[in-house]
Amino acid sequence: MNNNQNNFDLQELEGKSFKDYLALVQKNLWPFLIISLVILIGTAFYVLRLTDIYVSETSVKISKSGGSILQTAPLLGMGDLGNDRMINNEIEILKSFDLRKIVANALLDSFAQSKSKDDFKLLYKSESNFGRETKKLLQSPNIEEMLGSIVDIEQKRGLDVIVIAAQSPSPREAALIAALYAKIYRTYNLEINREQLSFVRDFLDQQRAEKKIQLSQAEDTLRAFQEKGGIIALDEQAQTLIQQLSQFEAQMNAAKIELIASTEVLNKYKEELTKQDPKLADYLASVTSETYITALQNQIAELQLNKDIALAKFESGIDISQKVKEFDLKINDLKGKLDEKIKVLKAGILASSPEEVRGISQKIIEAEVKNQSLRSSVASLSALVRKYEERFNKLPKTTLELARFQRTRESTEKLFTLIEEKYQEALINEQSQAGNVLIIDNARVPIKPSKPNRLLMMLVGLLIGFGLAFGYVLIRDYFDDKINTPEDIEKKNIHVLAWIPKINELNGINLNGKDFIIENNPTSIPSESIRALRTRVQFSKLRKDALKTILVTSPAPQEGKSTIALNLAGSFAHSKRKTLLIDADLRKPRLHSVFKKEKEPGLVNYLFGELSYEKLINATDTKNLFLITAGTIVPNPSEVLDSTELDILLKKVREEFDYVIIDCPPIIAVTDAEILARKVDGVILVVSANKTEKNLLDLAVKLIKSEDSFLIGTVLNNFSTKTGYGSYYKYYYYYTADGEKKTSKFKKKEKQA
Repeated sequence: MNNNQNNFDLQELEGKSFKDYLALVQKNLWPFLIISLVILIGTAFYVLRLTDIYVSETSVKISKSGGSILQTAPLLGMGDLGNDRMINNEIEILKSFDLRKIVANALLDSFAQSKSKDDFKLLYKSESNFGRETKKLLQSPNIEEMLGSIVDIEQKRGLDVIVIAAQSPSPREAALIAALYAKIYRTYNLEINREQLSFVRDFLDQQRAEKKIQLSQAEDTLRAFQEKGGIIALDEQAQTLIQQLSQFEAQMNAAKIELIASTEVLNKYKEELTKQDPKLADYLASVTSETYITALQNQIAELQLNKDIALAKFESGIDISQKVKEFDLKINDLKGKLDEKIKVLKAGILASSPEEVRGISQKIIEAEVKNQSLRSSVASLSALVRKYEERFNKLPKTTLELARFQRTRESTEKLFTLIEEKYQEALINEQSQAGNVLIIDNARVPIKPSKPNRLLMMLVGLLIGFGLAFGYVLIRDYFDDKINTPEDIEKKNIHVLAWIPKINELNGINLNGKDFIIENNPTSIPSESIRALRTRVQFSKLRKDALKTILVTSPAPQEGKSTIALNLAGSFAHSKRKTLLIDADLRKPRLHSVFKKEKEPGLVNYLFGELSYEKLINATDTKNLFLITAGTIVPNPSEVLDSTELDILLKKVREEFDYVIIDCPPIIAVTDAEILARKVDGVILVVSANKTEKNLLDLAVKLIKSEDSFLIGTVLNNFSTKTGYGSYYKYYYYYTADGEKKTSKFKKKEKQA
């Protein structure tokens, strides 16, 4: 029968809704729960075996270190390197191997003095040796390595505060490690600061003694010259020149002295670095001497010198503040550029340097930059002094000798005064130096463990379990090629007439009377589904030649087609329609056993002329329902079914009966169904849930369409709401004979599920 309007497109529709995923989970509920539970139990087992870790914190405040005591605006003008960089420098010191080594030795000393050795769970570890548990004390190198992993050092955001956090299975050990780190760091910092100050103080003391002798000699020489009757006084112009020259000469000598001190410090750093990496010191000197940095330092020194010259020429009544302000703006701008360049340079070098040399490398970079700045200042001041000496040498010969003596005395006096002031400052600084580290929050013994967060880990384990379980469900669904739900059929644009709930032996094997459920249990949900199927078949084709002969087949064997044909015929009979059920499955006939009839004679015998029409049709115990059995089994069923005699028979029964339901073999297995499909008004394709493969459904529909037959639709057989698609029966109910509305026990169980 040709009906192009009812051809079905086999292209599947894509996409799944949230309900689909819920249905997938419910369908695979047990695997989902088992996987989730296994992961959760495994997580719980792992979490419960974890050792409690206690964390103790201490906080230290870092103050800015005072600059060099010789650092004056006219000489250096370098400024600090910024708070963040300073804090980062201190953090690197805290992380250094040198500090770790001191802390490790202090921990060993604390262990030796402690009466409770069990408090040291990291230092004093338990080991199992041939079934016997022994304790072993870690050595200093192992402790140093361990400290790098159990101590966290971070800057508190927005503050000049460093937080030192130590963790251990023992709360007392965690507090001890944090406290030792802070105290040793403070002592270490104090020693470093005082070491530098002591060196500067000793150096200044030596220079002070030398300059004191030189000053005494200069004064004696000037006095002796004057006592000889030489010129007693110089004119005002010569006196001004001598004052300016002596001032710049004193600044030059002071810069030279600081350069010597700075060079000594730099050489000490280089010696220390050379022990670890001989080539790195030379490399640091080369990169800090690049042209751009040197040019900036020379410009700063030149501007500073010009500013000093302007101040030296200052006369009362003349306002030079604007000019000095301009100098300051230019100097500050150049200093900013220099600081930025040094910052980038230092970051690049430190990033590529080994951890153990970062601290000393940073000091060398800073000392190199300072040395270059001092050299620029010395060079600029020396050039200026030479210019003033040229003017000085042009003084009249009568006053030149006195001017030389006076210049020497004034220059030496100013330099001695400067050194004396710096020496006194060094003494005070050395005595009052308390370091720039202040412990503001002492380490306390923690009461509760900080790690592990067992609740969070359990939640994560549960989520991972759900994720893996859901992944399993998706993978299983992806590789599942079975028809499971009505939606699987509808996605192929194939009409679903009804879905029949799963009942015992619905697959048609050993078919007997109890599978005639429409007769034996007419108020059950499967019976309601059969009646729904009957109604949809009746209204599936509205035309003059209405559906009367209906073929029931399936893609493959054991999918319940015979039971569907049996119950559909019974449903028509119950609706007072004269119905004929034909068993055309000539290979494995079964319908005769339902009605306890003999298989033969039957259809085959009639087609061969061995049986009359009157004897062919058997009445059944069901009113309005008649049966034609298969008859004798023949070796060539397809040829028998393709006979003209069958066409005549179908025409005859079509006139006598309201509906003719024909059960036949699966359409893919043999050609019987294809032959019969051309002879009937419509075909019903029975699909078994969780059994029929999707490709077999596609092939079956294609075969039916190729015969120009009318596919009424499909019936999803053996469908169970327990597979996770209970929403299909959410509103399903039936009526009893007296019209009372009820919900079946089957449905109630589904809701509870």
